[in-house]
Amino acid sequence: MTTHTTRMLIIGSGPAGLSAAIYGARAGMKPIVVQGLQPGGQLTITTDVENYPGFRDVIQGPWLMQEMEAQAVHVGTRMLWDTIVSVDLDADANGGVFRAVGDGGDIYEGETLVIATGAQAKWLGVPGEMELSGKGVSACATCDGFFYRGKKVVVIGGGNTAVEEALYLTNHSQDVTLIHRRDSLRAERILQDRLFAHPNVKVVWNKAVDHFVGHAENGQLMAVAVTDTVTGEKSEIATDGAFVAIGHAPATSLFEGQLDTDDSGYLVVTPGTPKTRIPGVFACGDVMDHTYRQAVTAAGTGCMAALDAERYLQAKEFDEMAKEAAE
Repeated sequence: MTTHTTRMLIIGSGPAGLSAAIYGARAGMKPIVVQGLQPGGQLTITTDVENYPGFRDVIQGPWLMQEMEAQAVHVGTRMLWDTIVSVDLDADANGGVFRAVGDGGDIYEGETLVIATGAQAKWLGVPGEMELSGKGVSACATCDGFFYRGKKVVVIGGGNTAVEEALYLTNHSQDVTLIHRRDSLRAERILQDRLFAHPNVKVVWNKAVDHFVGHAENGQLMAVAVTDTVTGEKSEIATDGAFVAIGHAPATSLFEGQLDTDDSGYLVVTPGTPKTRIPGVFACGDVMDHTYRQAVTAAGTGCMAALDAERYLQAKEFDEMAKEAAE
């Protein structure tokens, strides 16, 4: 069992965590990044990336994360392979540090803590979903909708996320179908009104997705197989792209009872900042962002977390010096 200490401990290694690491290392905080179960975050399972600033051509998600990690290491970040199983955010009881424990027993202590554990898209769990991921099946219209310009697409779901995704896709497609397993939507009324009023969107009610159908020749998605939840009738809906939009699950279970979360489970921060209710603990990326969920916005909040962590340490040092001077 080893104890690792740092001025800035970062849990999570997606765009948010690695951006925090780059800024933290450049500020001399010698950050440690604990990479977790999915080093690199969701971009490691994303193939084509066309909307990250600075690249004219399509790049690969895994490559982008490798470059971010290499940059973080180059400026002084320590990358450690471990999965955090518990955290203690009572710094006063721990000698002024936030403490995390890995599944192998190693202890990680940081004067500041940056939480970048992300969120995972919820999937249907039906046959063909994972096999056709990146080949027509996606969980992010904002990320991948551009690849379906002028093509037929479907969105699966009935909440705010599904309706927002469907409306977004009308920027690229004139044939958008929303598939919902019930006969009414759960989305906010204003979103429903916009959806129903849009000429390029149709809604298919009472249809549950059975599986995704791929082309035998090229392996690309060609249809969504559905069952009518009222009659039991089976059918297929032809499509070039299918977007699963049944919500996201933020990775916040580690912090239950220690940090505040909203109704959807996302960490609550002071608006416009990555600051949680505990001074010295910051949250960035998808774990606190249920609105945008983009690599570039995650990276931006990671930068903010590092800058605020640096300012927190500077203020803490100033207060300690002032206290010593007064004594």
